[in-house]
Amino acid sequence: MSTYSLESVFKPRSVAVIGGSPRGRSLGAAVLRNLRAAGFAGPLGLVNARYPRIEGVAAVPRLQDLGWVPELIVLAVPPGRVVKLARTAAELGTSAAIVLGTDLGHGPDSTAAELAAVARTHGLRLVGPNGLGVIAPHAWLNASFSAHQPLAGDIAVISQSAAIAAALVEWGVGRSIGFSAVASLGDELDVDFADLLDFFARDHRTRAIVLYVESIHDARKFMSAARAAARLKPVVVVKSDRHARPASRPQTHSATLASPDAVYAAAFQRAGMLRVLALDELFAAAETLGRVDTFQGPRLAVFANGRGTGMLAADRLRDMGGTLAALSMETVRHLGAIASASWLGTNPVDINGSVDNTAYAAGFTALAEDPGNDAILALNVPTALVPTEVRAQALADARRALPGAAARKPVLAVWLGANDEAIARLTEARIPTYATEADAVRGFMYMARHRDAKTMLMETPPSLPDDLVVDTEAARGVVAGALAEGRAWLDPMEVARVLDAYGIPITPVVSARDADEAARQAGPLLAEGGAVAVKILSPDISHKSDIDGVRLNLATVEAVREATEAILSHARVVRPDARIDGVTLHPMVARPKARELIAGVVDDATFGPVVVFGRGGTAVEMINDKTLELPPLDLRLAHEMIGRTRVSRILKAYRDVPAADERAVALVLVKLAQLAADVPDIREIDINPLLADKDGVIAVDARIGVSALARLHKGPGHPRFAIRPYPKEWERDVELGHGRRVFVRPVRPEDEALFREFFTHVTDEDLRMRFFQAMRHFSHEFIAQLTQLDYARSIALVAIDPASGVMLGAVRLLADANYDHGEYAILVRSDLKGHGLGWRLMQIMIEYARWLGLRSVVGEVLQENRTMLEMCKALGFKVAPNPDDPSIMAVSLPIEGGATTV
Repeated sequence: MSTYSLESVFKPRSVAVIGGSPRGRSLGAAVLRNLRAAGFAGPLGLVNARYPRIEGVAAVPRLQDLGWVPELIVLAVPPGRVVKLARTAAELGTSAAIVLGTDLGHGPDSTAAELAAVARTHGLRLVGPNGLGVIAPHAWLNASFSAHQPLAGDIAVISQSAAIAAALVEWGVGRSIGFSAVASLGDELDVDFADLLDFFARDHRTRAIVLYVESIHDARKFMSAARAAARLKPVVVVKSDRHARPASRPQTHSATLASPDAVYAAAFQRAGMLRVLALDELFAAAETLGRVDTFQGPRLAVFANGRGTGMLAADRLRDMGGTLAALSMETVRHLGAIASASWLGTNPVDINGSVDNTAYAAGFTALAEDPGNDAILALNVPTALVPTEVRAQALADARRALPGAAARKPVLAVWLGANDEAIARLTEARIPTYATEADAVRGFMYMARHRDAKTMLMETPPSLPDDLVVDTEAARGVVAGALAEGRAWLDPMEVARVLDAYGIPITPVVSARDADEAARQAGPLLAEGGAVAVKILSPDISHKSDIDGVRLNLATVEAVREATEAILSHARVVRPDARIDGVTLHPMVARPKARELIAGVVDDATFGPVVVFGRGGTAVEMINDKTLELPPLDLRLAHEMIGRTRVSRILKAYRDVPAADERAVALVLVKLAQLAADVPDIREIDINPLLADKDGVIAVDARIGVSALARLHKGPGHPRFAIRPYPKEWERDVELGHGRRVFVRPVRPEDEALFREFFTHVTDEDLRMRFFQAMRHFSHEFIAQLTQLDYARSIALVAIDPASGVMLGAVRLLADANYDHGEYAILVRSDLKGHGLGWRLMQIMIEYARWLGLRSVVGEVLQENRTMLEMCKALGFKVAPNPDDPSIMAVSLPIEGGATTV
């Protein structure tokens, strides 16, 4: 697993610092000071051949001279010594190392590559180099050179930048915000974002995760971990270099729209993460997430002692797409006693600034107990009538005294002109405070966005929509032919065949080499009525209109001849370097009330294929009305894509224009995503314009680029998709003994209720055998770990009774990050033991491991679980005692050329 030995990083039993000096700017000395100041309780050693003592800690010349093996080492030495020291520590039995700010170079022959090889060979977890270090306040660990000691809290910070990590620590100290951990990744030679997302997602001390990202190196691993983490707790991310340009010049409109930052934004959104654009927003999000425990919905009530500030908050809420809560008649009656004379009985609430604290608290309580709102924003403008810290205390006391469900309702505060004492009183009551009403509303909307993202993550699109009929082999044949000829772009006739194979309507097209052939080809098209368009045909000209290479509404053969001559002669003048193959002819599409859209697929260097949608036409880049989404897609995701654009508004009916067929548009997006999945050698698809009206859609112009792309991800499946789709191909009907049939399928996120009911049919003893402890209470977070998978590294298969729909058993397999080994677990209903269900599920699991390309399947079984041990032996597993725990047996099955046939 990618979390292997990370406990040694964040909860080590012993630490040794290697390097450092007594000088003031020494990293090693700074780490020693911080370790001691944090109160680290375990053995703390110093290895330094030049100085006998630093920061009051005695040194030994070699690691071997400590007399004990440190679980974690911190390397603060010159680059030339790092590899040797890391290898020595690993050979002695050290589990993890932190390499502080030092440049080890890049590339296969660098010191960094050599260090990474040492880590892989010996199983040494490595944080850095070029990082700040690691801080784990709950473990009294500060193995960093931060300026201050952060408080213990429940926000985990993961940063690629040492400076940003240090800034977040300083911000937390200044705001009394605590952290469960702060980790500075630096160059990510080993431990990366995905590893720490996996770790903190299951860390009971962490309630929210904050990321500072510069770049992602393994998109599938990152998306797998991010989606899993975001299902369990809020994940906030800020990314730098938002205006970075693509590595190569875009060849199509779709590629121009899919800038690197736009792709990152789409990936973050698909993963359910909350993206913010700057550190102040990151701080605001962390402020909210650090103090708000639950969030039930988007309806905000505003409780203000001034009409102006309340209205500004309400306006800002509407601007950001939030919902202003309605007030019940009972709440209005309660608030009437303290409201200002001008209050109209609506939200925002405008209270009289002179009311005493008892009345103020009673009004707040009435609003908090109103089920018509989901959160409260309290705004206070200082007056001479009530001291600001006194009013803050009244709110804090009232917040603490709330009963039942109201006590879990988020409360946010803006205390204008507040002194430190007022802020401290609100902070103690876990009420986040903000400088302005705009900041507070933004914090509220972070919670709303997280809730929406979490809901979206509960659904996983299937590999193939049920109503999609395609001819994959035809599309693959066209692409293979182009690649065999060394071409990077399909010609228009080939494009038409590929789109037709996936049921995407496109105008007919014929080609002509010169003006005379164009005139002959135009005859039959014109005979059918209407007019034709003539377009330049060249693999080297991406945007035909840019060189005046398009003529429209040609109604006669002679007009076609003249237009062709003009296009070809002009193209040879303005693009003498281009290969000119002639022109193409297309019947003009007469759909006067159609909307011009763009739809396409672009291959991103980091995240692979990305679907693009937006407003189309020749000015598509200037309008820049677009949205991106990572495949796979289903119709729900496609409709959400459409809804995020401005052009979606004119797809609706207006004036005398009927509504366009939005489902047909959405289906085109789904088909494009499926085409990219089925034919990985398609590099790019650009349909512009895609016309949409009440009668459906039709592609007027399209381009498809192809190449034999390099694999981005390990494991089977699409070589470049960052998200693996729901593996529908692993659904199957299985026959057990006595003719009983069960339906086996992969687990879906919506299976939580299925698991809850299933556990009621499992005895306490069988639960103990499965989870190695007594289990009876199953929280949402616990079951989410069992049901909410993204299928990149894990699979869980459930057996379901076809007649009743009830769950009979489940088996799961979790692969490590390198796809070498997979750890299995299995559980069947206690009343079905001995019916062969467990045996059959194990066989399917082994079959899946072989398909995944794993080298072995491993597991842990309690020694007393004789039934499972006997089944493992029968399936070919090797069984051996666990050297660390005699009550547990380790079982393992080699997969490559394995002895088991299923």
